[in-house]
Amino acid sequence: MAVSAETKRRFALATAIRGVFMLLAGLYALIWPAEALTILVLAGGILLVIDGALGLWSLTFGGGKSGNYWFDVVSNALSLILGILILISPFLATIFTVSFIATLVGIAALIVGVMQIVVITRERENYARIWPVVLSGISYILLGLVFLFFPLLSASIAVMIGGILLVVFSFGLFGWAWRLYQRSKVA
Repeated sequence: MAVSAETKRRFALATAIRGVFMLLAGLYALIWPAEALTILVLAGGILLVIDGALGLWSLTFGGGKSGNYWFDVVSNALSLILGILILISPFLATIFTVSFIATLVGIAALIVGVMQIVVITRERENYARIWPVVLSGISYILLGLVFLFFPLLSASIAVMIGGILLVVFSFGLFGWAWRLYQRSKVA
């Protein structure tokens, strides 16, 4: 089935609009990373409220029964309550959520770093050079400590990296939109 030139132009316009939104979101994350982080937490709160409400509705009216009925009721109710708490106080929710996730990432990085160093030193006779792996392990340990001691800064930097990626991907969408537009002129 052939696609008309008008449809191709609409695809190009939709792709360009996606690129504009992605560029704006990326710039927002780069300029105001703390506010962007709060918006991400708010979006998570909204998703939790919707998920909890729909889950409870499904269990009550939608016939969504499973073998774990009470588990489903409790998990959906907790999802709804957590979402409401996040929406009531997004600043505190951001601090607690980001600190918790950063702590988990920090602990994981520490464990990986220590494991790398322990394993490579135990099996050093099997390797020609152990210093790259030891250096990698030390890097993981340092990363873990940064996440543990500076969770909000780490999260803000991660948001900024995400912003950079959004900006880069937006230019890819602009290129794709331009190619789609050029193809619409040929047809």
